[in-house]
Amino acid sequence: MDYRNRKRAPRRPRPKINKIESIIIDIQRQLRDSIQPMNIQNLNAFERKRIHSFFDNKPEYKTKTYRVDDGFVFRIYPVGNLKKFVEKKAKEAIETGNPVQLPAMSSFERFIIHDHLKDWEGIETTSYGEDENRYIEIHPKRFGRTLKKIIRKIKIF
Repeated sequence: MDYRNRKRAPRRPRPKINKIESIIIDIQRQLRDSIQPMNIQNLNAFERKRIHSFFDNKPEYKTKTYRVDDGFVFRIYPVGNLKKFVEKKAKEAIETGNPVQLPAMSSFERFIIHDHLKDWEGIETTSYGEDENRYIEIHPKRFGRTLKKIIRKIKIF
């Protein structure tokens, strides 16, 4: 058989991006530089599960599903961006010596911030406010724990 004169098979068209892939691409684009979570509604259970499983493998995102009335709201938190933002604010508090107030956030976002900054030396985090107006304030520590222990030991002698 002569392969040079053989007709080529027609090219198959590129597969179209399905709905779930387009939603994922859109979410990543919108959350690229944001610290605000993104709410997605009107997804069926299969779509929510697929999107949830995609973002669960990414450490810079956290996902939660909330029941609202008869439906569900799927929320994606840009945890990586939030941590970078908070680190910058913590450094600002240490450098200036003044407390830095963060915008109002949900309880989950505040938990992420408190947990991320708990091991940082020289700062403390405290939540203030009520309900959806609750926010975090980052305070620089005036004296570290070791200095307080030394002062107590001096008072004993």
